[in-house]
Amino acid sequence: MEHVIIYQEKNRYAGWPANYGIWSWGNEIVTGFSLGYMDQNSEGLHPRDKKRPFQSFQTRSMDGGITWKNELAPLVIPGNIGSISSEEHMSFSYGPISERVNPPLPHPGGINFTHPDFAMLCARSGLERNAESWFYTSTDRCNSWEGPFILPMFGELGIAARTDYAISNPNKVTLLLTSTKPNGKEGRVFCAETIDSGESFKFISWLNEMPDGFEIMPSSVVLDSGEIITAVRSRNSAGNKNWIDLYKTQDNGRKWNYFSSPVNNTGRGGNPPSLIQLRDGRLCLVYGYRDFPYGIRLIISEDNGHSWSTEKVLRDDGGDSDIGYPRAVQRSDGKVVVVYYFNDSSKPERYIAATIFDPK
Repeated sequence: MEHVIIYQEKNRYAGWPANYGIWSWGNEIVTGFSLGYMDQNSEGLHPRDKKRPFQSFQTRSMDGGITWKNELAPLVIPGNIGSISSEEHMSFSYGPISERVNPPLPHPGGINFTHPDFAMLCARSGLERNAESWFYTSTDRCNSWEGPFILPMFGELGIAARTDYAISNPNKVTLLLTSTKPNGKEGRVFCAETIDSGESFKFISWLNEMPDGFEIMPSSVVLDSGEIITAVRSRNSAGNKNWIDLYKTQDNGRKWNYFSSPVNNTGRGGNPPSLIQLRDGRLCLVYGYRDFPYGIRLIISEDNGHSWSTEKVLRDDGGDSDIGYPRAVQRSDGKVVVVYYFNDSSKPERYIAATIFDPK
C-alpha cells in the first residue's frame, strides 16, 4: 500500500473530491477538488475561510496515481467566481444562476455518451431550497469542458447534483441526483435520464421518496446483469447516526428496492461512499471514517453486494474528523487508486491525497 500527496500547501484548505467525480483511461486518472483558505476560528466541522471564494481545481495523473499535476479546472463557472459547489464554502450567496455571468444554457443535444474519451461533470449552487444544478461534458479526457448546461428542477424545490451516471448507449445516460425533501431540506436521491443525447432530461423514480433523515451523494455501479446498485450517504433525523445504504434496480431505474446497509457507521457528520466494480467482478466500497481513529476504510463483496467482507483500514492516522469524501478507480495493473482529502491534525492545512492498494 502506498500513500501519495496530490496537493498540500500551508494555510490552504483543499477538500471534497467526491463533489466532483473521477474518470480514468487506463493509468490516466482525472479528478477534482475545491481549494480555499484555512480559518481556525471558523465554527463547525470545516475550519475554512468562508469570506474568501474557493476555486475548482482539477488534478491528473498519467502514471496510475503516483504523480499528479494540479491546475485550475478548465470550467466556465456561473458568475466567474467560486467553485462548482460554493455553497459549502461561502458565507454569502451568488444568487440565482440565471442572473449570473455565464449562466447555464439548455443543451442542444448531440452528445455521444459512448465516445471513448467522454466525461460528464455535474455541479450545483446549493444543498437545500433554491439549489440549482448544471453539467459539463468533455470528449478529450477532461482537458477541456463544454458547458455549463442546465439541469432541470424536475418540479422540486432544489436540486443538488453531484457526478454519478450510467451510460446505456450513445444517446442515453441515467443520472443519479439528489433533491430536496418537501420541506426544502436535503435530501433524497432520484433517478433521471436523457434519451435524446442531452437535449432533455426526464424524472424516472425515487430510490426512497421519504427518508427519515437524509439520503444524498449516490455512487452507482452497473452489474453485468444490467442491474444498477447505488450506494448513498444516509443520516437519521436526529443527526446523530450516519451510515451507508444500498439500493438496487432491475429495470433500469423504473423501480428501486432497498438492498442493505453494509456500513453502519461513518462517524461524525457522515461520509459519502465510492462504489466501484473491480475487473474480477467484485464490488469495492470505500468511505471516510470520521470517528476516532479517523481515516479511510473499505469493504469488498464477492456476490454482487449480498454479503461483504470485514472492514479493511487503508489508513487511520487522520488528525480529526474533517477527512474523506473519496473517489476510487482501478488502474491497468489491478491496483485501486483512492483520492480523498485529509489532515494530520486539527490545526494545519487540509490536503488532497491518494492511497494505492492491491484489492486481493
